[in-house]
Amino acid sequence: MDKDLQSYLVNKIKSEYTEKTSTEFDALVSLDRKIKLPPLIQAYTCGVVGTLILGFGMSLIMTDIGAIFGINSSFTLGIIVGILGLAICGINYPIYKKFLDMRKKKYSQEILRLADKLETN
Repeated sequence: MDKDLQSYLVNKIKSEYTEKTSTEFDALVSLDRKIKLPPLIQAYTCGVVGTLILGFGMSLIMTDIGAIFGINSSFTLGIIVGILGLAICGINYPIYKKFLDMRKKKYSQEILRLADKLETN
């Protein structure tokens, strides 16, 4: 085995068993994750819900599922439900951007302080 590869693997295994100390870089990465994760979860959730509503509207239009539910005019209802799903998907990105910008504004001072401290070191 190559000596460099062996040294790399030994250090990798050793690092798994050594106690981790939290650094300012770890705090910066953690704070960045804390800022971006909630808007991302909201965006995915809103996108999935909008897509499911759109799909249900399409199902009402293209299948006999409306008759199973006792809906007489499933075509019209399907169009309305589909447009509602499209609207939810359409407003998803602006809501995500607004939510992310609010969180960035809230935590920007802390992020910049940590980043400046790391740059000077």
